[in-house]
Amino acid sequence: MEDLLEDTVFLRLRVDGQLHELEVPPDLSLLDLLRDGLGLTGTHMGCMTGHCGACTVLIDGRVAKSCIAPAATLEREAITTIEGLAEPDGTLHPIQQTFWDEAGFQCGFCAPGMVLTTVELLQQNDDPTDEEIRSALNGNLCRCTGYQSLVRSVKAAAARIRESKTEAED
Repeated sequence: MEDLLEDTVFLRLRVDGQLHELEVPPDLSLLDLLRDGLGLTGTHMGCMTGHCGACTVLIDGRVAKSCIAPAATLEREAITTIEGLAEPDGTLHPIQQTFWDEAGFQCGFCAPGMVLTTVELLQQNDDPTDEEIRSALNGNLCRCTGYQSLVRSVKAAAARIRESKTEAED
């Protein structure tokens, strides 16, 4: 019986570009690994059922709710957290900066989900309509903004990213 309590899974994964090799309990959520195991507290704990989006991360570039993602199943995956978007010198990712500039948030609790969902959206569609933005953000709850400032922020981020691509091509 004692052996059952000590069962762990060896896990190698890359979080925000850094390789981690560790042993985890088979039932540990990715959220708990990030927050408690790696000290990355930008990923927020909300509903613990995958409904609110506060725990959103990117797993290999795709939006995922870390509270319901078993860490032990993520061998060799690349995880991006809200902390991983900024440059090492602290310069914000263009999407983070645009949300700041456009006052996209009030309390900021939903920020990880909104920003990382926007990253995925804009990688797939660099000029989304308001309806496409609202649809993409649908899995993230915000109790402060009424979503108008979020949609405005996503549109501004899309424009900024398109502009920087155009400048890079010139």
